[in-house]
Parts: sequence; structure tokens; C-alpha cells
Amino acid sequence: MSEPNTPKFGRWRSFFWPVHNFELKKLLPMFFLFFFINFNYTILRDTKDSLIVTAPGSGAEAIPFLKVYGVLPFAILFMIAYAKLSNVLSKTRLFYVTITTFISFFALFVLVLYPCRDLLHPTETADTLANVLPKGLSGLVALYRNWTYALFYIMSELWGSVAISLLFWGFANDITKISESKRFYAMFGLGANVAMLFSGPAIIYFSDIRSKLPVGVDAWGVSLNYMIGLVVLSGFIIMAIYGWMHKNVLTDPRFFDVSEVKKTKKEKPKMSLKESFLYLARSKYIGCLAILVIGYGIAINLVEVTWKGQLKLQYPNPNDYSTFMGIFSTLTGAITILMMLFVGGNVIRRWGWSVAALITPVVLLATGAGFFGFVIFKDALMGIIAQIGTTPLMLAVIFGTAQNIMSKSAKYSLFDPTKEMAYIPLDQESKVKGKAAIDVVGARLGKSGGSLIQQGLICACGSLAAITPYVAGILFLIIFSWIFAARSLGRQFATLNAEKDQATTATADARPVEALAKPTA
Repeated sequence: MSEPNTPKFGRWRSFFWPVHNFELKKLLPMFFLFFFINFNYTILRDTKDSLIVTAPGSGAEAIPFLKVYGVLPFAILFMIAYAKLSNVLSKTRLFYVTITTFISFFALFVLVLYPCRDLLHPTETADTLANVLPKGLSGLVALYRNWTYALFYIMSELWGSVAISLLFWGFANDITKISESKRFYAMFGLGANVAMLFSGPAIIYFSDIRSKLPVGVDAWGVSLNYMIGLVVLSGFIIMAIYGWMHKNVLTDPRFFDVSEVKKTKKEKPKMSLKESFLYLARSKYIGCLAILVIGYGIAINLVEVTWKGQLKLQYPNPNDYSTFMGIFSTLTGAITILMMLFVGGNVIRRWGWSVAALITPVVLLATGAGFFGFVIFKDALMGIIAQIGTTPLMLAVIFGTAQNIMSKSAKYSLFDPTKEMAYIPLDQESKVKGKAAIDVVGARLGKSGGSLIQQGLICACGSLAAITPYVAGILFLIIFSWIFAARSLGRQFATLNAEKDQATTATADARPVEALAKPTA
């Protein structure tokens, strides 16, 4: 349904650019806000992996332990603090406090923690533990050995959940109408993926800087200084754009109804944290939405850890590893942009929410089957691999890279927009408290769930290679559950939207009657 008093789009213009010129005042700031948030996310994601996977005595086996014993507890603590602060601080001030906390930590890491790593890391004690504990716990020992890297990994992981899911999408859901979301949300996501075309080359450039440095200089430390410097600068730009939006866009009645928001805030019931969880647990709608988020987290984690294990064997040097991740991010951004232009928004507009929401699990199912099939049966394909002129390890890296690129492009172009659209018909309490529980804890629980599965299998089997067939079987079960929940949520989403449209129509029909009943001056 189009907005009243706005011209209709041309057929081809609506396909590629479904935005009116006057709407650029609202769209472009949100586009750049998401651009800089995802610019930071890409740099932090690739850097944290390079730090942990290539750290002394560490590897991809450390990631499942880190997500369970590091990321999940921190996510829960953050959610509790965020829920408490949301009842004390305004949304605007809470946004600034959250962003400032993150950029302050990353500045502290490159200025203090990384330069003092040899003094801070308990290398001798870690060596003792490695000799005493079973081999399956080597990942846990690696986290203790490199605890400052682990802390950086945790904060980088939380940036993805907090800055993207909670702050940006929470802000977007508050100021965007359903009719706008069908056109805008894919365009917001386009900004995030254009960022990868800048962050990816930046990672490659600063990771390759070692060739320009004299012998004896810590090349990885220099690369970190430049990359985290960009993260801090981007953080200040994010806060500047957010402030500009409040001064210039949210004061424009074409885009935002201030009186309606004030009324909603006034009528919003106060609920404790315990009451919020009980409320969400009774909601079938929120439950299905949580399954989608948790299912994606488990599925992508099961595949990524196996892929990163292969990647560490191919690129043991942190600069080489980081360079490859920069190439990976650039390709992911380019392919995702194409998905958004020709698939994402058009699928949502033409075939609806349910079809768009089902594409991501189907893509993960198909590409995951191909990747695990190759890893499991690569020995039987040695003859064919030799004829190609490469190695089984390099082909495994290539297959995993293709799988991750397709999965992430489907996530950014379809999964994220449909997930965020699902929040719009909900009441304000469910949006705020439900989003915090699902996006921060739910997303981390999904990845931690995958990590727990891998952790148990590693302890039982001893290595990532030995658990690959079991991981593949569990992956397929998770994806089928995800598909079932998406279909159920699609039906509920359609019902809620229909009810909301009926209520809006009834209100609009009643307004002329109310106007006639008022006495004239």
C-alpha cells in the first residue's frame, strides 16, 4: 500500500530505486549510519578472528570455548545492564553511552593491552595447563593464554549484536512505517554492504603493510593501530549522524510523528526484567522469531568454525590470514549488493515476507551440504583434485569461502530485513524488551549453542576434523527446525498486519465524523 499524497513509481524506477526524492532526507542518513556501523563490524570481525585463530598456542578450536564461556556471559550481563539503563536513560543518551563504551575499549586495546601482551599473558601457567589437561581442552587453555585477545573477540562480537541489531535496527523500527520498511529496509542494508567494499580493501591494505616496514618491527601491531584507528573515527561519525537525525529528520512531520511517540511512551507499561522474560516466553510470535535468530546463529557457527580451521592451516601468519579475510569481506559486500539490488527488496515486495524469510535457510542447507560433502569425501576426490592442479586444503578453503559468502549475502539481503520487519507490528514493550532478549542474548545463544555442540564433540573426538560428519548431520536438523518456525511466523505476521491495517482504516474512517462533531470557532 502506498503512502497517501505521494506519486506512484515508474515500473523500472521502482525496481532499482523505490524511493521518492523527498524521502532522501530520511533515507540517506540511515544509509550512512548503517554504512559506518557495518564498516566497523567488518574490520572488527576479521581482526578478532585473525587475533584468536593465529595466536600462540591457539586455533579455530578455541572459538567454541570462547563463545560459550566468554561471549554468552558478557551478552547476558550486557542485556541486564541495557534493560536497566533503558528505564533510566533516554534512548538518545543510551545510544551515545553504548557507542562510547565500545570505542573506548578498542582504543584501550591498541594503546595498552596489545603493547603489554607479553607482560599480561600468563604463558608459563598456560604451558603447564596444556601439559596436564586433555587435548580436547586445548581451546580453553588458549583463551587463558591469550586473554586480552579473547576480551577483544568478545567486545567485537557484541558490537555486531548491539550496534547493528539493537541500536540501528531498534532506531529504524521506531522511526519507520510498515509501508516505508518494504522499500527502505533493503536500501538500509545496501549501505551496510557498500561499507564492505571500503572496509575489505582497507583490511587488505593495512594487513599487507609489513612489506613497507623495516625488519624487527611488529607488523601486525602496526596493522592493528591503523585498523582500530579507523574503528574509533567511524564511531564518532556514527554518533554525529545519529544526532543530526534527531535534529533534522525526527522534527519533520513527513517522516516522524512526535506526538504519537510521546503517547506511546506514556501508555507503555513498566515491566521488570523477570516479567519481561515471562511475557516473551508466553508469546508464540516472539518464540518463532527467537527460533529464527537462534537457528541462524547455530547454523552459521557450525559451518564457520570448520571453515576457519581449514583457513588457519592455509594461512598461519596473522597478516596473511587478515589479508584473506579482507578479500572475503570485499567479495561478500559485492555479491550482497547484487542480491539486494536484484533479489532482496523485490522478493519482499512481490512475493511477501514468508517467501523472503525462507530463502536464507534454504541457501544455508544447499551450500552447507556442498561444503561438508567436499570436506568429508575429499580423500575420495584426490585424483580429480590433482588434475585441477591444487591441493585438497586450498579447495576446502575455496568451498568454505563460497559457502560463507552465499550465506552472509542471503542474511544481509533477506534474513535481516525480514527479521526486522517482523518487529514492526508488535507493541512498544515487545519491541524494546523483546528485541534486547532476542537480538543480544538470542543471537549469542544461537552461536553459543553451536559452540557447545562443537565443544562437546571436540572433547569426545579430539579434533575438528574428526567431528565434521556429526556437525553436518546436526546442521541439517537445525535448518529444518528453522524452516518450520519461519513458515509459522509468516502466517502470524500476515494476521497481525491485517489486524493493524483494519484498525488504521477504522481510525481514518472515524476522523471525518469526529471533525464534524467539533464546534467551529
